[in-house]
Amino acid sequence: MEALNNLDAHWVWLAIGLILASAEMALPGLFLIWLAGAALITGIAAWLLPIGLPVQIVLFAVLAIVAVFTGRTYLRANPVAEADPKMNRRGARLTGETAVVTQAIVGGSGRIHHGDSEWIARGPDTAPGTRVRIVGSDGAVLLVEPLGSGETDGA
Repeated sequence: MEALNNLDAHWVWLAIGLILASAEMALPGLFLIWLAGAALITGIAAWLLPIGLPVQIVLFAVLAIVAVFTGRTYLRANPVAEADPKMNRRGARLTGETAVVTQAIVGGSGRIHHGDSEWIARGPDTAPGTRVRIVGSDGAVLLVEPLGSGETDGA
């Protein structure tokens, strides 16, 4: 217990700030980083100014509240753009690509080959071997249409 009494308060605040910043990196949610900033500023203030622990706690509380509300306001005004809106939506990524019918599309349903995969496809009746354009997806089912007579598939 005596070791804690000899520990300068600013080191505790700086350690808390670093722990909170590390936790934000491990569990990103854009919330702990504001508390980490408040703890780091409190640690710097405790290091530079002769303030007691009660004042440090009040300073941290005020800085934390200001930081969280300022951060929330900033993030509302500047939303983080999604890296790729089609991420984890493989069918949507294939829109515009061409494929080959492997099992005739009859009655609106058949199979196509694209890349190294075979997909269930929906579209107009089409014979095997016909090249089709993927125009969309419905879950894991690709929506296709035959390539027009003048169209090339870019291959």
